[in-house]
Amino acid sequence: MLFWYFFRVFLHLLSGLMTCVFVFPFIDVEKQQSKVRLWSQQLLEICTVDVRFKDASNGVIADRAVIVSNHVSWLDIFVINTLHPCHFVAKSDIRNWPMIGFLCEKAGTIFLARGKQREVRRIYEGLVHQIADGKRIAFFPEGTTSAQGKLLPFHANLFEAAIEAKVPVQPFVVRYVDADGKFHQAADFIGDMTFAESMAVILRAPRMTAELIRLPAISTEGAHRREVAQYARTAVLQELGIAEV
Repeated sequence: MLFWYFFRVFLHLLSGLMTCVFVFPFIDVEKQQSKVRLWSQQLLEICTVDVRFKDASNGVIADRAVIVSNHVSWLDIFVINTLHPCHFVAKSDIRNWPMIGFLCEKAGTIFLARGKQREVRRIYEGLVHQIADGKRIAFFPEGTTSAQGKLLPFHANLFEAAIEAKVPVQPFVVRYVDADGKFHQAADFIGDMTFAESMAVILRAPRMTAELIRLPAISTEGAHRREVAQYARTAVLQELGIAEV
């Protein structure tokens, strides 16, 4: 049974690659986003992950905003894509993942080498231009994944792109729960776990629900990147029910 699920994932990744290479160059952005949204929904269904959206923004929503979220798993990208197909900033390691790395690259993922300040500056300048061009940008300010129930400090550097582009930051919360509403530990993608190992754990586990929660947008007008990063982290902490540390 596990082999069959892996085979279905392989075929779905292959169909995504073919779409990026042979279809995307000939369709407009709106149609591309529609295909990304549907493809992401189908991938999550194969992985037996349901998505439940909750709007906790209190009406404070921005049409043009940089999306940030806590980071639990590689699943997060596809969960967010079911609502808002985005160009994600991701760690450069993902580019080397079999198939999915190439797929992310073709889908517009922006890869960032950790610990290289010059690289951060280059990526940041590129983000400003992409935001100005109307592209929806998203990143995970923790810089890496953390186990559910925890939230790492938010790195502030990339928040500067939203400030310079004069757009708000729209925080989201992603969490994965079981049938009883408790954290589903199979979603955790931490330590030295590989993509294949994480996939096997998810496919063996009982069905899970990914909760995607939109929080109120944060204005960046006249703000410092560290302030915006702290506001976003505090909002995420409160939604997750984690005490400030």
